[in-house]
Amino acid sequence: MADPKGFLTTPKQLADRRPVDVRIRDWNEVYVERSLLPIITKQAGRCMDCGIPFCHNGCPLGNLIPEWNDLAYRDDWKGAIERLHATNNFPEFTGRLCPAPCESACVLGINQDPVTIKNVEVTIIDKAWDNGGVAPQPPDRLSGKTVAVVGSGPAGLAAAQQLTRAGHTVVVYERADRVGGLLRYGIPEFKMEKRHVNRRVEQMRAEGTRFRTGVEAGVDITGRQLRDRFDAVVIAAGATTARDLPVPGRELRGIHQAMEYLPLSNKVQEGDYVESPISAAGKHVIVIGGGDTGADCLGTALRQGAASVTQLEIMPRPSDDRPAHQPWPSMPMVYKVTSAHEEGGERVYAVNTTRFTGDEDGNVQELHLVEVEFKDGRFEPVPGTERAIPAQLVTLAMGFTGTDTRNGLVEQLGVDLDARGNVGRDDRFGTNVDGVFVAGDAGRGQSLIVWAIAEGRSAAKAVDSYLSGRASTLPAPIRPTDRPLTV
Repeated sequence: MADPKGFLTTPKQLADRRPVDVRIRDWNEVYVERSLLPIITKQAGRCMDCGIPFCHNGCPLGNLIPEWNDLAYRDDWKGAIERLHATNNFPEFTGRLCPAPCESACVLGINQDPVTIKNVEVTIIDKAWDNGGVAPQPPDRLSGKTVAVVGSGPAGLAAAQQLTRAGHTVVVYERADRVGGLLRYGIPEFKMEKRHVNRRVEQMRAEGTRFRTGVEAGVDITGRQLRDRFDAVVIAAGATTARDLPVPGRELRGIHQAMEYLPLSNKVQEGDYVESPISAAGKHVIVIGGGDTGADCLGTALRQGAASVTQLEIMPRPSDDRPAHQPWPSMPMVYKVTSAHEEGGERVYAVNTTRFTGDEDGNVQELHLVEVEFKDGRFEPVPGTERAIPAQLVTLAMGFTGTDTRNGLVEQLGVDLDARGNVGRDDRFGTNVDGVFVAGDAGRGQSLIVWAIAEGRSAAKAVDSYLSGRASTLPAPIRPTDRPLTV
């Protein structure tokens, strides 16, 4: 145990966020840089080194959390990053973006504030980068086998890095102009600056991974060509088919999917545009969807100078405390105030959009909604609660329904889809087509970044075994059928 009395004597302390009136004027990360360094060893000392560390099961990666908490407490940062990298290829991503189911499963959280695991994690990796503790790990020898990875999000990057280090020649195909998938063009800069993605990509290039951007599998290179050129194929293309809102007026200009809106603001930060082609400046903005993507739209709209931002959610407002039907160590659905919510905007719960109306030029002007209540398994409108609110820009952030099949890759490869529209797979991440594997949201459906990285690592182990004809020595955190203690 790091500090036997730490959980009794040290209160929980989080990283400092920059003042709201300062941070909404730029796109830098919201946290005060290096604000964790003075406090993090004491925070790591709050870890109780439980006999049964439920945080392990709360994290799909199986992170060795008590071990690197102890090492961080003792200022052994070299040992801490070794333990952290043993299970997680990209802790600087998860330490910034993961909702931390590990903290919900922390034993200390039964009756106190849990250990700030994410803060310890991100400090370990940031110090490792600062101190030169992250270096390329090229393989000692090549296997002569080749692998195509379709998609460069966290699942694809994790699979590619593991397979490259195993000695295989790996080519990652990305249809966007830059590597990173939703890490690049879905996550706003204020949540994670893209320099973190860039230096990981450079590390992977130095290890031997090859990247082909601007190449859409299924269009620019066919499924048959992938099978002919490579010994194995890993589909890690995400679940990018967005859920739509089929109500009257949906065709009006100014109504966009979140993944049409968010990438453009990221492209501004990359220098591709001076200002976003879809801007919230001076507009009344409505965000439909109460999840993290909706919060990303909210924070983006505020930085673009929106006149107002309202976020709508069909579900009722969550409780402030853990609900009785979601006991420890499950991940509870509680009321959450993200950094974007601190910055402004209004949240409206238990409402449903009924229609949009526009002006004579076909631009959206109003959103009509009604309050709802859940009865007999469905949402029913509450009579007399209809109203209209101004809406000159609407973003739909209602989640995703499955992998994108429009480019023909699924048909060209001949892989089957499951009932939810995801690529079907067996216990070893293999599809019905020999040599074709799937990892991440493409097979699992929309999920967390930790699941994506865990599945990428596990699929890499299965591919390595397939190519070598023997049991792989690569670590494998999960199987497709595994379920954590968290929701």
